[in-house]
Amino acid sequence: MPTSDQYWALPDGISEALPDESWRLEHLRRALLDMYLTWGYRQVMPPMVEYMQSLSTGLGSHLDVQTFKVTDQLTGRMMGIRADMTPQIARIDAHKLRTEEPNRLCYIGTVLRTRAFSNDGSRSPLQVGAELFGHAGIDSDLEIITLLLETLAICHVPNITLDIGHVGIFRGLIQEAGLNATQERDFYNMLERKAIPEIQNWLKQMDLPHDAAQRLAQLPYLYGSPTVLAQARQVLAGAGQAVEQALDYLDELVQQLRQCIPSCELHIDLTELSGYDYHTGVVYAAYTPAYGKEIARGGRYDGIGRLFGRDRPATGFSTDLRTLNYYQQQTPELPRTILAPRGTETALLNKIATLRQAGYRVIRQLGDARLQSTQAADPQQQLIKQNNEWVVVTVNSENGTES
Repeated sequence: MPTSDQYWALPDGISEALPDESWRLEHLRRALLDMYLTWGYRQVMPPMVEYMQSLSTGLGSHLDVQTFKVTDQLTGRMMGIRADMTPQIARIDAHKLRTEEPNRLCYIGTVLRTRAFSNDGSRSPLQVGAELFGHAGIDSDLEIITLLLETLAICHVPNITLDIGHVGIFRGLIQEAGLNATQERDFYNMLERKAIPEIQNWLKQMDLPHDAAQRLAQLPYLYGSPTVLAQARQVLAGAGQAVEQALDYLDELVQQLRQCIPSCELHIDLTELSGYDYHTGVVYAAYTPAYGKEIARGGRYDGIGRLFGRDRPATGFSTDLRTLNYYQQQTPELPRTILAPRGTETALLNKIATLRQAGYRVIRQLGDARLQSTQAADPQQQLIKQNNEWVVVTVNSENGTES
């Protein structure tokens, strides 16, 4: 026979928010959406489920194993519960909001994943993000990164370090070395783990041009302060135009970020390749002390809408509202609470409606007047009838009243 906890226990990695946390999350959600609107980013609300053909294109093709799949009982087609909202935003840009102009979109919504991405075990993040479609260049990357840092600032996330890389450097070195797809994947996996001895042994076994092998061997060491870019220019000299252009891009981006947000600590990591299969340019992750992993991530992924019929440049970021909520210093104040009596008198109902329209929280008594709401404040604001009018008074702890 089932035990009682089988009826109320949630699946691993699935969470819920009780009233205090819900209020904090909603307050934060409103603050972010209001801020995004001032930057020109319009909110969209994609559906929770779509056909797998839509969810498995572009970026979504790398989320297939993370996607819960269900069969549409109306059509028999396979549908997926979204594991990431970025492919949906690309579809909206491509088909619902067709324009040749840059398109700025933002979103906040729950996603569901078959497995947790990180050690916190969450499979249902409340994903927050912004995407800019239709512009290829440093201006749009700078805008999105600045918007990400402003998001973290509003959420009081302290001491941000921005880790920046560029997938064009890795791709350029792979092309120069002439690695096939299997070799490229092997090297990528070792680089991701920063397994330097393993990389050195692997390169010794490969029949590669000497200079190309030397540049691949140096890649794991190219991380640190922005001064590492000068070192990268020396050790990667001769690697080709794509590598040189990527280094130029990072140089310019770092200079502009220092001007726009001088308080942000910048860190360069040319082995930062998260999302390598779909990113096409700059990639970055934001870190804060004591969190242990990135708190937000983003980058450029031009062409994400190609399979939707629109090959548009795109750049964006995403994070988790539940994680950002952790840094809220206190629960936002609720509206002033007023306890109102039961009854259907017209004047009473009108007064309650007026107070609620003015933004007060009015809680009606239920049945016995002694059953006071535990949600009312102390001292309580109460609605009582005085001189044939309904007025709000303060009730002190000794049961006295004053207007």
